[in-house]
Amino acid sequence: MTDDQLLVRCVAASRTYGEGARAVVAVHGATCAVRRGDRVALVGRSGSGKSTLLHLLAGLERPTSGTVDRPVTGAGTAIPFAVIFQGPSLVPALDVVENVALPLVLAEVPDHVARSRATEALAVVGISELALALPDELSGGQAQRVAVARAVASRPAVILADEPTGRLDRTAGEQLVTLLLGVADDLDAALVVATHDSAVADRLEDRWEMHDGRLVATWTVLSQQSR
Repeated sequence: MTDDQLLVRCVAASRTYGEGARAVVAVHGATCAVRRGDRVALVGRSGSGKSTLLHLLAGLERPTSGTVDRPVTGAGTAIPFAVIFQGPSLVPALDVVENVALPLVLAEVPDHVARSRATEALAVVGISELALALPDELSGGQAQRVAVARAVASRPAVILADEPTGRLDRTAGEQLVTLLLGVADDLDAALVVATHDSAVADRLEDRWEMHDGRLVATWTVLSQQSR
């Protein structure tokens, strides 16, 4: 792919927490790039630095050293990212459609537009009937579908998912990965999924492997047709 397909690039990016003898280096000098159409499994054991690298890619954290570059669009605006977290990310007091619309409202999208886009996103992920439900009325799989709908509503160019199947059973997890792949295709968005589950990783075309905070290898494992 050419550089006009580049969505985000890390160059020798590191993230350290704390100082001196108590400093913990979560990511050591990672160099990687996400381009339009990428389908990446970011693999490694718990504590290997997967989540921190995702946060660096998303701009949720800044590198202690090195750089994370995000090209702007032709209109001069930032490329939109969406992050799907492993743990609960819904606001308990808001119903489902309000939770999906919330990032848009915080971005000062007019309320009626945000709600309309949230309603459309719930239809895309197949849970329109849950629009007025509260988070504590949802199953784990339903809650993760709401999180995916929130990503859809923001119309991102990059979807970053952190262990999205970690709290789901095998069937629900497989359904969620299928949904994420379909949504990424529909949006023409890149998809990066951090996972320690080989069944999830095997659904994605490219593999990034982390070990003790180091991105030790990147390679392509399958073609798009074999998904």
